[in-house]
Amino acid sequence: MSDTARVLNGPWRPHGRPSRLARHVLALFGWRVESPGLPAEQGVILVYPHTSNWDFVVGLLAKWALGLQLRFWAKDSLFRVPLLGRWMRYLGGVSVDRRSSRGLVGQTVEQMRQARARGERFWLAVAPEGTRSLSPGWRTGAYQVAVQAGVPVGLAFLDFRTRTVSLQRFLSLSGDTATDFAAFADHLAHRVGRRAELASPIKPRP
Repeated sequence: MSDTARVLNGPWRPHGRPSRLARHVLALFGWRVESPGLPAEQGVILVYPHTSNWDFVVGLLAKWALGLQLRFWAKDSLFRVPLLGRWMRYLGGVSVDRRSSRGLVGQTVEQMRQARARGERFWLAVAPEGTRSLSPGWRTGAYQVAVQAGVPVGLAFLDFRTRTVSLQRFLSLSGDTATDFAAFADHLAHRVGRRAELASPIKPRP
């Protein structure tokens, strides 16, 4: 780990197969999507701000428009329901056993390491605020996954003022929480959510 969070500038790995339909739907409502590709086969994407249910709709369309193969956390019990489980896997859900002694972070780090060993892509996308309501800061689970797995972090934002979904800033973390969160805030703090007053401060939750 370095003493600063280093910005990564490629080389970029291409996304998957993009959806022209999803991009067209976004364009109809004035949205544009920006992303050059991914700097590695495994990593964590932090999505900010999260202030509205519309974030999921816009974010899902952006995922399809880019052809991104993303994972997200979901309770293991959801995967035991046949049709729901299949749908969750299709969307990229990662089964998490909350009773496991390794915990949420440990399970995900192990899954990411296994994907690396198999040469598979594994990017975990998380809204670190954890709620659409105003909170005192970010949950740090996804950040800890990136630190422990030694993978880069992508900073994604949904800016409702400019109608932009962007995934262009990628960082190699320092491992120092204060340093890394300062780098997150430098890129994300001025982005405007649908309900701007509900955006949480970019700092670890007490």
